[in-house]
Amino acid sequence: MGKTSVKELTRILCIALLVLGLTAIVNGQGRGGGGGRPAGAGHGSGGGVDRGLGNAGIRSGGRSDGGLETASDRSRGRSDDGLDRARNGGNHDASLSPKELNRFRGIAHKLNTTPEALQTQFLAAHALNPDLNFGQFVAANVVSDNLGGSHPNITSGAILAGLQSGRSLGQTLQDLGLSKSEAKAAKKRAENQIKHDGR
Repeated sequence: MGKTSVKELTRILCIALLVLGLTAIVNGQGRGGGGGRPAGAGHGSGGGVDRGLGNAGIRSGGRSDGGLETASDRSRGRSDDGLDRARNGGNHDASLSPKELNRFRGIAHKLNTTPEALQTQFLAAHALNPDLNFGQFVAANVVSDNLGGSHPNITSGAILAGLQSGRSLGQTLQDLGLSKSEAKAAKKRAENQIKHDGR
């Protein structure tokens, strides 16, 4: 076979694979038979967190009437806050009070950003990992800021991805190439900076 026929054969093979791939994609569209609820649609009437609360007292013979009040009293209002967050669909747009934002002004300055910008970045990261808390997020950013110069693969995104996969900060740093003692030292340094700068 000459060079020309090998090139033509390769080109035809690539085109055939492309056509097969596109055919598979096109055939897969629209499958599933429908019948499901549209995205974002609730369950029945009055869905969500409050579903059934209106008639819970009737159905339980009055036993549940004081339940929410008791929970609120015993948790000093935290259960009310949790219900409000759940009613808002888990959105944490107002999750940090001005006092909480102020706590991170020093860290924000160290990272060359504002507390509000940190919160915005946190909300984006939290959307990907609902288990992520603001402290973990700040620690990931401080550690990446500290180590990024000497370890370019240690970025806040890489650390957040490790946390999202269920690894701890120390485990993630080890996964990214640090020894156990280096990871421990990096974590301790970040904690001290957050404590000192986040007053």
